[in-house]
Amino acid sequence: PGTARRMMSSMHAPMFAARARVGSNRRELSSSRACARRSARSSAVRRVVAVIPRGGDWDVHKFGGTCVGSAERISGVCDLLMKNDSPLTMGIVSAMGVANKGEPKVTDCLINATNMAAARDDAYMIELDKLEDKHVTTAKALLTDKAEYDAYIAAFNEELSDLKSMFKAIRIVGCSTEAFADFVVGHGELWTARLCAATIRCKGGKAVWIDARDILVVTEAEDGGVDVNYHLSNENLDKWYAANMQEGAIVMVTGFIARTPEGVPTTLKRNGSDYSATIFGALTQSRNITIWTDVDGVYSADPRRVKGAKCLSSLSYNEAWELSYFGANVLHPRTTLPAMKYNIPVTIRNYFNLSAPGTSIGMTCTLPASEGNKVGGFETRDMSGELVKGIATIDEIALINVEGTGMVGVPGTASSVFNCVKEAGCNVVMISQASSEHSICFAVRAHEAQLAVTALNKRFEKAIAASRISRIHCMEDCSILAIVGQNMCATPGVSAMLFEALAQSAVNVIAIAQGASEYNITVVVSKKDVNKALQAVHGRFYLSKTAISVGLVGPGLVGKTLLRQIKEQLATLQEEFQVELRTVAITGGRKMLLSDTTIDLDNWESEYAEGSPADMAAFTQHVLDSEAPNQIIVDCSASGEVAGYYKEWLSKGLHVVTPNKKANSEDLAYYKELRSIQRNSYTHYFYEATVGAGLPVISTLRSLLDAGDKVEKIEGIFSGTLSYIFNTLEPGVAFSDIVAQAKEAGYTEPDPRDDLSGTDVARKVTILARECGLDLELSDIPVQSLVPEPLRETDSVETFMKELPKFDDDIKKQQEEAAAAGEVLRFVGVVDVKAKKGSVELRRYPKDHPFAQLKGSDNIMSFTSRYYTPAGPLVIRGPGAGAEVTAGGVFGDILRVCAYLGAPS
Repeated sequence: PGTARRMMSSMHAPMFAARARVGSNRRELSSSRACARRSARSSAVRRVVAVIPRGGDWDVHKFGGTCVGSAERISGVCDLLMKNDSPLTMGIVSAMGVANKGEPKVTDCLINATNMAAARDDAYMIELDKLEDKHVTTAKALLTDKAEYDAYIAAFNEELSDLKSMFKAIRIVGCSTEAFADFVVGHGELWTARLCAATIRCKGGKAVWIDARDILVVTEAEDGGVDVNYHLSNENLDKWYAANMQEGAIVMVTGFIARTPEGVPTTLKRNGSDYSATIFGALTQSRNITIWTDVDGVYSADPRRVKGAKCLSSLSYNEAWELSYFGANVLHPRTTLPAMKYNIPVTIRNYFNLSAPGTSIGMTCTLPASEGNKVGGFETRDMSGELVKGIATIDEIALINVEGTGMVGVPGTASSVFNCVKEAGCNVVMISQASSEHSICFAVRAHEAQLAVTALNKRFEKAIAASRISRIHCMEDCSILAIVGQNMCATPGVSAMLFEALAQSAVNVIAIAQGASEYNITVVVSKKDVNKALQAVHGRFYLSKTAISVGLVGPGLVGKTLLRQIKEQLATLQEEFQVELRTVAITGGRKMLLSDTTIDLDNWESEYAEGSPADMAAFTQHVLDSEAPNQIIVDCSASGEVAGYYKEWLSKGLHVVTPNKKANSEDLAYYKELRSIQRNSYTHYFYEATVGAGLPVISTLRSLLDAGDKVEKIEGIFSGTLSYIFNTLEPGVAFSDIVAQAKEAGYTEPDPRDDLSGTDVARKVTILARECGLDLELSDIPVQSLVPEPLRETDSVETFMKELPKFDDDIKKQQEEAAAAGEVLRFVGVVDVKAKKGSVELRRYPKDHPFAQLKGSDNIMSFTSRYYTPAGPLVIRGPGAGAEVTAGGVFGDILRVCAYLGAPS
């Protein structure tokens, strides 16, 4: 033991001697640079003052390891600091992190090297080589001034050499000490701060740097952290400022490290770099402290679990504490204390997204005034983010319940319970007790549960034997969910909103806790329900009161496009229209994907590919059982079989939206049943996209009829495919070539005969005729097919396309005749309401007719009525084909349903 102590003493001696040499070298280097600057610019040195100026002139910025993970990022940090408009700027930096996966992280290398040396593993030299390569390479890229580069490398090499000597001693002894580990790990911050200051000077700015161990004096705290001695730290800062500060210089500071009153190097422990920033903010009494990280700020919930999580603009210190306790990515409670001392706001911002304003953490976040926003005594403004700032969860929790009639009115029972748990080394996360005192329940981490139960059973062995305590029960697989918000205090109804959201999601609450401050309400739920609970509660406080579950049939081209459009508009719908669309089910002909909460629209295709076999009954029941109070089924298929389910869906209260023409164009009696259910219930059936894709054809027709107009005739080019073909067809161009071109461009169905047959147009004519009150069947509509008779029964599409050129002459002849008369060919559908008939045919129109003026795949419809005469018909024109516009029309119908259900229009 004596030998070991002597060897450890010999290790500490070079450690502090090395530190003294480094400090001496730094002062010499600083002095030589200062002399050079004085000779070049005599005004560069600031007048020495006794006390550092404190107050609003200071701006403090802290950059984490990721922000300084490469030469490019360090350069960006320096640029940001140089552009700062504050008279006095301070930058606190961590050790270099990583910019790309697989790169060495400086702090990890230093820790690894210490552990390896203590384990007598010579691989510690490899870790030091990684450090040397990383810093030398970075310095070469940043320090364009040779003198700056040489000075930096000289100091770096000397410190690295000292570390090698120390690690060699550790390897011989075979053990390390905490003081030595703290000294070693702080080198990463030293190297980064010095490098940033040199980089700023190379960019033409002024910069000095501080070894925080020369300033910060800390003592160990009972909770494992450290407390700052502000008196000594302020004195040290004043001395440093008087001796080293230059006019207009940016001050770079090492994060994470400090020293004890005895001068021993130490660290600030957990979240040390953030703590450094708030400490120096308090020492300078700065106007603001900015923590630069790799996230946009503090979110209302974990964005990995809640896709609709919002970045909060502000939090109070109390809210930050509460959220941090529950594992949210916020400042550690101890970190906020220095800022609170002088009420300095702390802003969390994303270094990689400078356009994001971040989250400001301050003393209070007041509830905005709402005068003039009440109607009939009820609040109408959006309260999201005002009452509840964040929703956080803790998983892997066990709930321990101690109960028994012998506990009632017995003083000290709770004390005995929690003293016992403390002695067992278990941390209590949450406590709940009924006023009857019959039971006490508390939550602990799952891995500590059995330890706590064993200790309690032993402690209360006699009470259990005497039945004074009936049982000590552990409920495993639990999670904690907490809502946090300073403005919940004294606001009636917040708890009701929470429990209503949980109840509507069929989530059982096992235990409840709320402090008298009312800053948070905590509930314990089953682990299997926590995601559902998190989504429901976040939706209640942050999303909308119009929550709608969506089931999609037919995830083909239109269905995929619709899901993408929904995903892109989710935020807008929630913020502007208070609508939350939850896609809970997707089914095709063979597969289906079901979700109890909401399907991830970023990854649904891969999940769908692994889905279960399609089952329409199970799909329907799942949508009905979804947690939202309203449900819509969207049919984006072209299946007559699926259309046959509409009656069942509408009868069960499911709203139906579809571009599928089958239900409205086939059996007339079935169509009338659907319309009857729609008229006689609160269930909605919308099918705008069946006729004009995204064009408002049916809604325009309904508006005319509802207004008392009498529609006499509807004539139009209803097929985007045929519109494209005849708009593109010119003299000298073969009809078959245009068809092939349209197929390749995706304008036709996989089999172009489905378009050329005219059946699709006939279905649209049938739908419009029925909307006008005509009792027509699809078979009543005469159709001029463009598919040559010999090719109608051809087995394959390939054979059809190969044989089609043989029949080009017929279309060519009609085109030439039309051109000779100054006309063009157009394939049209007509609803003649007066004659009570419809037709689909190829017609000729003068070149100045609106139908002759179309371009591309546009559709056009002309309405002639009592109000709109043939001299001035009502004309609707626009894109009538393609997945985007069709999906847009379907989406429009979904929003119409939302409007009927109470969403703002």
